Amino acid sequence: MHKPLPAHHTKRGFRNPPGSPVHAHKSAEYWRFIWRRLLLARAAAAVPEGHMLAHAETVAGLAEHAELDSLTWLGHASFLIRTGGKTILVDPYLGEFASPVRGMGPKRFAPAALASGQLPPIDLLIVSHNHYDHLCAATIRNLPGKERMTVAVPLGLGRFFRRRGYINVHELDWYDDLQLDGLQVTALPAVHWSKRTPFDRNRTLWASFAIKSRAHRLWFAGDTGYGPVFGDMGRDYGPFDLAMVPIGAYAPRSIMGRHHATPEEAVKIGRDMRADRLVAMHWGTVVLTDEHPFEPPGRFRAAADQAGLRPDQAWLMRIGETRALPPGWPANK
Repeated sequence: MHKPLPAHHTKRGFRNPPGSPVHAHKSAEYWRFIWRRLLLARAAAAVPEGHMLAHAETVAGLAEHAELDSLTWLGHASFLIRTGGKTILVDPYLGEFASPVRGMGPKRFAPAALASGQLPPIDLLIVSHNHYDHLCAATIRNLPGKERMTVAVPLGLGRFFRRRGYINVHELDWYDDLQLDGLQVTALPAVHWSKRTPFDRNRTLWASFAIKSRAHRLWFAGDTGYGPVFGDMGRDYGPFDLAMVPIGAYAPRSIMGRHHATPEEAVKIGRDMRADRLVAMHWGTVVLTDEHPFEPPGRFRAAADQAGLRPDQAWLMRIGETRALPPGWPANK
């Protein structure tokens, strides 16, 4: 007798958790959106002063926090995390284009805080899904230390890394755990999708990740829309000291609503996950959708205020900035 497939598995791939939003757009509207994005793929954005740190400031910040648990925003959805004596790199899109072909597709207007060769030695690499603004082939190819680092990815993505020289690769289904010298990583649901070619839609899984050390409990949302699954996860896996939540790439809602959260939904996701602090990500780096690229942070701040979060509970980091993760946060009490 065959064991039934988990609810998010299909015969040809994967699907979102029950209760997740479904698409509401018409085909013509979608193709008009794609045409707009192709025409505006290299549109420049005026970057506000202070949005990015100078390279020397980034390096100094990492050195200043070298002995501390810390979080560094590299831009978009990419972070360096130091906790449990490990250095963790998540969703490293450090290249210039979010595209399969260099010179085509969305071009970042804010450079990555560090290039692949400038990163500290990585112990654990986590990738949430296969979209080009989260899984950058050039970055993965150029990362040093492939023979020593551990890689955690959703189901179906292991081959991508092994073909590029990584040895210790773990494919995780939702709710699977990975133990690494006292560090626990758990793949959890996200409301999204996957596609890297015209022929592989939803063939590989997408995920968020809980990262738990003795000192901290962190959650990385990856890329996601809003759904009831987060209330369930917050009850079963929370609370968290800090949640990294996506606040950009949400317009138009008829197209993006089923897989990209608004800033207001990002705050709700963080609250559902029972996170004490929220860190805004997935904004301020590359134009992927129709909203103004610097609209999300204002909406995020307003939503956080409305939710009763103090300013120190809703982080809007500068690209390249490192902040300490103080001990004794609520999730550890």
